[in-house]
Amino acid sequence: MNIDVCYTPELIHQFDVSDKTVVVIDVLRATSCMVAGLGSGVASITPVASVEECEALGTQGYVMAGERNGEKLPQFHLGNSPFDYMEKSLKGQKIATTTTNGTRALDLSKDAPEVIIGAFLNLKAIVNHLSKSKRDILLFCAGWKGKYNLEDSLFAGAVLDGLKKQAEFDSDAATAAFYLFQSMGKDPYYFISRSNHAKRLSKFGILKDIEYCSRCNEFDVVPKLKNGELVV
Repeated sequence: MNIDVCYTPELIHQFDVSDKTVVVIDVLRATSCMVAGLGSGVASITPVASVEECEALGTQGYVMAGERNGEKLPQFHLGNSPFDYMEKSLKGQKIATTTTNGTRALDLSKDAPEVIIGAFLNLKAIVNHLSKSKRDILLFCAGWKGKYNLEDSLFAGAVLDGLKKQAEFDSDAATAAFYLFQSMGKDPYYFISRSNHAKRLSKFGILKDIEYCSRCNEFDVVPKLKNGELVV
């Protein structure tokens, strides 16, 4: 298999996803929330691009979750914290979610034959799943409003490191992510907490979210996009 990295949604037009497994990455915090929720018993998570779509699903009994620019939307039940998604009351519930970056990346991946959700929280499960893949792989970083970010790229490097003995990666994008993880991977929290996005989020008093999203292998789940919803 060959693995490549797309660092932002603004670059996805350069890749053909029609024959690839796409791993969508939004460490702070969308994909971490999705992993935490589905790993804690949420029945499904439906990502949508707009607030209006999320509200429409809310009228059908979905739990509404989402944020814009890092802040919880006041009319929604949940924000974008992994701790919100792990509430016991959500077991067996369906969630609809919209976020600034992660749900956009998911929407842009929908033509791929397989779309899965990656975060440090399920790193080992993702690597194990991809190690059995017969397709080429694209690690798709959600970034921040179309720009590169550190935390998603660091996770992409962690996946590349986990697959280095059995996969090929020869693009500069993949090589850069690999060596980024080689230099920073011993302490993900230290470096993630110094990223621009972490600094933006720290204004909202959610340092515990940043610490939690930096943890590895809290859940042994691989969320997959099927018929527009994420399930395990």
